[in-house]
Amino acid sequence: MAVRMPDALVTHKDEIDEKEYKKIVRGIEKALKSVNKYRSDEGKALEKDFLEHTQNILHLLEEVVEMDPDRIEAVRERLRKAVAELKDKVDENRFEQELIYYLEKYDITEEKVRLQNHLEYFRKALKSKDSNGKKLGFITQEIGREINTIGSKANYAPMQHLVVQMKDELEKMKEQALNVL
Repeated sequence: MAVRMPDALVTHKDEIDEKEYKKIVRGIEKALKSVNKYRSDEGKALEKDFLEHTQNILHLLEEVVEMDPDRIEAVRERLRKAVAELKDKVDENRFEQELIYYLEKYDITEEKVRLQNHLEYFRKALKSKDSNGKKLGFITQEIGREINTIGSKANYAPMQHLVVQMKDELEKMKEQALNVL
């Protein structure tokens, strides 16, 4: 029934003239330039934001480094008090072995170095001309691992406060990394 209708099978194609075609092409080129400029401006703003967050984490890491000797001394003092509370005589050799074990367990030197390296690598990746949103996301995961390890080994409230601040900065970086193509 639909086929029997007049002009049901006739197709009509309007042709655009050369002048209209050039006008359309210019419009598309202008739109593409605007999109590219917007992306470039947004990229610069994101870069500035990333650099600020990495700098904040580095500053907090410096505070952790300055605080580390106090933290180690606090751990030693807690162990001494715990031993003093024991009324029994303590084997000094065994005590030194345990002290060394705990001090090694709480040592964060390796994590501090790796965190600094990951932050530097993140900054280098920012300067890359390649599309690297996934790479930045991966690096933020590595940064997070080091921050978490420092926090779990800290066993010292003032240092854990710094770790929470580092995690806050990192979370902001992760959110922004999702905006990078």
